[in-house]
Formats: sequence, C-alpha cells, structure tokens
Amino acid sequence: MNEEKNFPTMIIPAGTEIKVNEQGQLSIRTPGNLVIQNSGVYSMIESTQGSVRIDPQVKVEAVSVQAADSCFIAGELTAWRVKASKITLEKSAVGCIMLQESEQLELERGARLVGNFASNKELYLMLGKFSQQLRRLPQSLAAGEPSDSEPFLAAAVGVSIPEDDHKDSEPFVTPDGEHEPAPETVQEQQDVLELGRVVLHRELGRPDLTENGRKALESLQEMILSDRLDDLRREYGYLFSQVSSPSDDLVHARQMFDRVLGDAASQTHESP
Repeated sequence: MNEEKNFPTMIIPAGTEIKVNEQGQLSIRTPGNLVIQNSGVYSMIESTQGSVRIDPQVKVEAVSVQAADSCFIAGELTAWRVKASKITLEKSAVGCIMLQESEQLELERGARLVGNFASNKELYLMLGKFSQQLRRLPQSLAAGEPSDSEPFLAAAVGVSIPEDDHKDSEPFVTPDGEHEPAPETVQEQQDVLELGRVVLHRELGRPDLTENGRKALESLQEMILSDRLDDLRREYGYLFSQVSSPSDDLVHARQMFDRVLGDAASQTHESP
C-alpha cells in the first residue's frame, strides 16, 4: 500500500504563473529554479530569480527562455531567444538558439550549438543576405538526405556582414516605356518580405496577442504568401497599427516595410 503511494511530488511555488495560449503552448514564469523533465512546446519559460535546467533526454521547443542566473541544457532546446547570465550546454546536449543573450557561454565536449546570433539586426542581415538559399531549402529534411542547402551552409561559415546592406537603385525603363524598380530594389523587397514572414509567424505565437492583432498579422501573412503586393502596399500600415504593444522585432519589420514598399510604390507610379 505504501509503495502505491510513493509518487513524485509536484510543488508550485508561490508567485508562479502558468498559462496556455491559443496554440496550446505552455507559458511558465516562476521566481525560483525551474527544472524541465517533460518534453513539450512552450511559449515562454522564465525564472525571474533563479536558473532553468532542461534534463537529459528532454526535448523542449520555446519562443523565449529567460533566467536571472543560468540556463543549463542537458537535453535538447530549440528556441528563438535565450537570455541568461550564463548558458551551459552539457555533454551531448543540443541547442538550436536563434538569439542568445548571455555574459558567459559554455559548451562541454560533445555538445552542439546552432544559431547563436547576438542581436536582431545581425539575424536580419544574415537572413537577408541568404534569402535565395533559404527559399530553395526543401520542405522537409531527414538525416542523411542530400540537400541544396550545403553550399549555403559552407558559405555562411565566417561570412562578413556589412553594417548596411541597403543600395540606392535608379528606376529603369522597360521596352514598353514603363518605369519599373531596378533589379536590386526588387531583390531587396523580396528579402524584406521573407524576413517579415518569419517575424509574423513568430509573433502569432505570442500569448498576449489580442484577437484584432492576430487577425491583422494573419492578413499580412496571407498577402505575403499569396504575393498580393498591391494590397500589401495599401494595407500594411493599418494592419501593423492593429497590434497593441508590438515587440521590437515587429517594430523593426514595420520599418523595413516602410522602406522597401514605399520606395517600390513611388518608383512604380513615377511618370517618365
């Protein structure tokens, strides 16, 4: 009888917040240390005063992981952003981290770290630099499958990224006498739309997104995917404004849209 009652005890400390968003992603915010022992998909994992640890054999996907002290990864973590004083990947751990903000980073033997960009600007510039290669990636990859992305991965190692990749381009005239954006401007517009699509997809996972904000982001995403550029030029400003408390990433995406869509619209309608 005693053996039947010998189950693990779960303690939820005072001040802990646990929520589930519309996508079914769990959000945990606790003042003390947090140990993840179950694989799952999370919106946010945060320890406001302690550390976060992901145990061995545990696979975690999260939009954001934050810890006042340290983030220990012994299993696998896939996250957009990890912020902690110290990030440690233990033996055989795998971390796929797009943005990492830490004072110290430790990798034990056998650990693997993918991504590791230092800022949003660095990430945007890198994705924009190789947007064509990203579009050519296959829909799914299995271990051992050949991929067209191999040249891209090789070229990305040690690549030098300029501070400003914007180019001023003059409009050119087609054989029919119509003014169109120069090829460089068209390419930059495509790059920005690809980056915008990535940001919109991530923003739709925010737990604090209002219904109006969600519909606005879904409309933006649909216009990009269906290549409805005329509708996008007319409506993107209003749709962005429907998102209350926009993140820094969304504000930056709006600024990029202002630059390339505004320029493209003025050049397209310029008379000879």
